Amino acid sequence: MEFRYLRYFVAVAETRHFGKAAELLHMAQPPLSQAIRRLERELGVDLFTRTTRQVALTGAGEVFRTDAERILKAVDEAVARVARLASGAEGVLRIGLTGAASYRQLPALARLMKSEMPHVMLEVHTEMLTPAQEAGLIERRLDIGLLRPPVRQEGIAHRTIATEPLVVAVPERHWLAEAEVVHVEQLRHEDFVMYGATSGSVVHDAVVRSCLASGFYPHRAYEVTETSAALALVAAGLGVAVLPDSVRAAPREGVVCKDIKDALTVRLDLAWREDDDSPLLRRLLSVLEQNALFADVPEGAA
Repeated sequence: MEFRYLRYFVAVAETRHFGKAAELLHMAQPPLSQAIRRLERELGVDLFTRTTRQVALTGAGEVFRTDAERILKAVDEAVARVARLASGAEGVLRIGLTGAASYRQLPALARLMKSEMPHVMLEVHTEMLTPAQEAGLIERRLDIGLLRPPVRQEGIAHRTIATEPLVVAVPERHWLAEAEVVHVEQLRHEDFVMYGATSGSVVHDAVVRSCLASGFYPHRAYEVTETSAALALVAAGLGVAVLPDSVRAAPREGVVCKDIKDALTVRLDLAWREDDDSPLLRRLLSVLEQNALFADVPEGAA
């Protein structure tokens, strides 16, 4: 059976008129009538009853119309989906991100993609430090990452999404909870909840350098691998944690975040493989550019 016969049949079934159906199909009536006759011979049934005044579907024709319309709809949807895939408008995007980025930047990115790329599904891998994200990109387990530079692996492109100040998270009854602003020096005698020293955490390094600039090394009371765990320990009154400002986007009971006047800042960059020429990635980068989500200027731009 020729596929085009299904479209011919549905057009006649909808109009109940060979002449009108031929006009819709942009063809002459005689070839249309002949095609329907061939279809009926192939099926071994009459699909229409024909008189000089009207065309009507037979019982078999009514049943066949339902199936023909379902088949045509499925084919049309498949064609549209292939077109969306080719243009980067559909697919699965695997994203890795730091723990803090999941509080502010992930919701913003997800909302934008829902609006601009509604057929793209996000596969989210959170609480990944920069080295883990770099490995995921190079090994093609991730498509993009929200990481904190420096990026040490070759073959990874990246652009800045945000530059964040560090804030100190303290228990709600801590002596600094009511302070308008905190200086690093005031944390000298505090117990710190920190990321691991050998984890490759950019935030860890920024915290240590901020403290050294004020003349002391932070007292590491607890070591964590996840931002959520750091906040849980602070809420329990077990120490303070110096974290990116993003954590303020998800307030936690028992924790107060205060600005630190003289701490370093940390960057958050969107990263991807330099050799990734997929339509999906190109579409995403274009959407981010158009919606001014990049905080830098691309190389070569005026």
